[in-house]
Amino acid sequence: MYANPNSIINPSLWPNGPAPGCFFKFPGTNVTSTSSNSGIITRTQSPVTTGTSILGLVFDGGVMLAGDMLGSYGSMAKFRSIERIVKVNNATVLGATGDIADFQHLKAIIEQKVIDEDCADDGFTLKPKALHTWLTRVLYNRRSKFDPLWNTFLVAGIEDGEPYLGCVDKIGTAFSDSKIATGYGAHIALPLMREALEKKPQMTKEEARALLISCLRVLFYRDCRALNKHQIATITKEGVTIENNIELDTNWEVANFVIGYE
Repeated sequence: MYANPNSIINPSLWPNGPAPGCFFKFPGTNVTSTSSNSGIITRTQSPVTTGTSILGLVFDGGVMLAGDMLGSYGSMAKFRSIERIVKVNNATVLGATGDIADFQHLKAIIEQKVIDEDCADDGFTLKPKALHTWLTRVLYNRRSKFDPLWNTFLVAGIEDGEPYLGCVDKIGTAFSDSKIATGYGAHIALPLMREALEKKPQMTKEEARALLISCLRVLFYRDCRALNKHQIATITKEGVTIENNIELDTNWEVANFVIGYE
C-alpha cells in the first residue's frame, strides 16, 4: 500500500512514500502475481553436497588421479562412498571437485556422448584433450549465463601415446600441467608434489602412487572435508584402472600433545 495519511511522518517530506511497518509496491510491479515461478530461484547459488581435493600426477608412461570418497553436506561428513573419479573410456578419466549434483549432471551428459560415439562405430573415441576443450566451453557458457556448474575438473588420459593432464574450473579457466591439485590440495598437496618432482622429474608408476598416497594422508590430517577412504585411477597405454575404497593407515598419537583448546 502507499503511505498512510495518519502516519506521524510529514507526507511532504516523502510524497507517496511508504509508512513505517507498511508494505508498498513500486510502479510497474504486480505484487499480487500468483505465477508458479514467483520468488523461486532456479539457479544454483551455492554448492550443497561437495567433494574436496583431486590430485593429478604424470609419471613415466602414464598419469594418475587420486581423491577421497567423501560427500560433505555442509560441514557434515554425510556421504562416504561418493565416486568423484570416473572412467570415461579406455583412454580418459575425469575427476571432480565441488558440487556433487553438478558433477553427476555433467557425468550423465558425457556418458551419453560416449554412447553416441560407440553407436557411430566410426573408429573415433573421445580423447582427453577433446574432453578438456569441450568442458571449457560448457563451463564458460554456464558462467556467462550466471548459472555456473560449481566444479573444478581434472581430465587425465593418454593421447597419441603421451600422457595428458588438464584442469578447468567453474568459470572456464583451463590449463594443463604435469602435476595439478584442486581444492585445498592446491595449497597443501601441490607444494609436496612439486618438491618431489624437482628431486626426480621422471617418476615410475610405483613412485607416483607412493607420492599421491603421502599427499592424501597429509590432506586427511589437515583438511576437515577429507576422508580416509580414497580412489586412485591409473591411465597407461594398456588402459584405465580405478581402485576404490582404499583406506590409508594414519597415526594420531601427536594429538596428545595438542593442548590449550579444551
